[in-house]
Amino acid sequence: MLQKLGCGTLAAAVVGAAVALAGPARAATIIDEWNSVKVPPPPELKPVTVDPKTTALLVLDLLKQSCNDKVRPRCVASLPKVHHLLEEARANSLLVVHSIFPGRKFADTLPQVAIQAGEPEVEARADKFIDTDLAKILKDHGIKTVIVVGTAAEGAVLYTASDAAMRGIKAIVPVDGASSNLLYNEQFVAYALTHAPTIANNVTLTRIDMIKF
Repeated sequence: MLQKLGCGTLAAAVVGAAVALAGPARAATIIDEWNSVKVPPPPELKPVTVDPKTTALLVLDLLKQSCNDKVRPRCVASLPKVHHLLEEARANSLLVVHSIFPGRKFADTLPQVAIQAGEPEVEARADKFIDTDLAKILKDHGIKTVIVVGTAAEGAVLYTASDAAMRGIKAIVPVDGASSNLLYNEQFVAYALTHAPTIANNVTLTRIDMIKF
């Protein structure tokens, strides 16, 4: 004779069977654990000395539409230092390349970093290598290292520096020349550039006053 199961025993058996069929519980995603993430230590800023003959300065998207007190006040605050770096680069005969994003004009470039005659220009979205002559310009001038400044840090600076690094070009990124509208974006870019596979091997994070010619 079969032994009858009580209601509680039967319910427990059903739940147990369902759990067994479902398999292991799904692991939590980064979204689930977002607030528990501990911020890692900041990357080390390193002094660099560049060879003017093989180094280019890339000045990315410093335009009146993208670098103003309303959109990115941190970009406006960075302009004096970027201006100083640009003047130093020109004084040491570095190649200087400027960029804008589609729909803008090179005349929109801010006066502090205005384009001078003979300085190459490219137009592209975040990655300034895509659908432009940037790679050819750098190759034709024998460039092995690029200093990347501009805005937005999480856009033009991140993707152009990363693409350069993936192409075997050394990328120097001064954190006080890579601005965004949010501190977190600048923090994310600093971490990504110094930890991403392959890219980190070719990127040096620094400050403008730590760059020597």
